[in-house]
Amino acid sequence: MNEVSESYRYIVRSPEVRGGNARVEGTRIGVHDVIGLLQSGETIDSLTASCFPTLTRAQVYECLAYYEDHKGEIDLLVSRQMAPGEP
Repeated sequence: MNEVSESYRYIVRSPEVRGGNARVEGTRIGVHDVIGLLQSGETIDSLTASCFPTLTRAQVYECLAYYEDHKGEIDLLVSRQMAPGEP
């Protein structure tokens, strides 16, 4: 069963999906995936057009809102994801 945050309409955590990290509901796209791409120069429009065409702009903005409230958690996940030698 998904644990849905009271504060976020589109963000969920499930222990069996993506290691329990925050992700967009109904997808395997982690909040840290979205934030990492934005930090690497993608725009909201390029994210929704090319990178993750299944995401809506509202879902991307929700990832940004989650990031604002959980910077430490997401920054750690992004840095691990971007580290050389990581899968």
